[in-house]
Amino acid sequence: MSTFHLKISTPDGLLFDGDVARVRVRMIDGDVCLLPNHADYVSAVGAGEASLTMEDGQTRNAACIGGMLAMIHGEANLIATTFEWAEDIDLERAQHAKEKAEARIAAAKSDKRELMLAEAKLQRALVRIGVKH
Repeated sequence: MSTFHLKISTPDGLLFDGDVARVRVRMIDGDVCLLPNHADYVSAVGAGEASLTMEDGQTRNAACIGGMLAMIHGEANLIATTFEWAEDIDLERAQHAKEKAEARIAAAKSDKRELMLAEAKLQRALVRIGVKH
């Protein structure tokens, strides 16, 4: 199976450094799938599920929110604001965050700033819940 090198980092440090057969990430304008020999590419990451297909064909999924994805000269770098492997997501905590964000949205009324913050928190919780299921 043909592969390419991928590094995934967050502000907390390097999370993955290895070869993959493909990586699919939610960008701000839809999903993108990088394969070996992909053309050079740089774009902003949205909020959604990321999926890596490893050299052996196994797939690993993660919640990925914000950042940049670049494929330059056959090597990919994903620098994410948040990147959490599916197996590391605490579903109970994510459900609680969702409920809390929904309550904040209901209470925000005319406070646009509070509404935007609550909606962002809800989006993060929904991504984590979706990846975990």
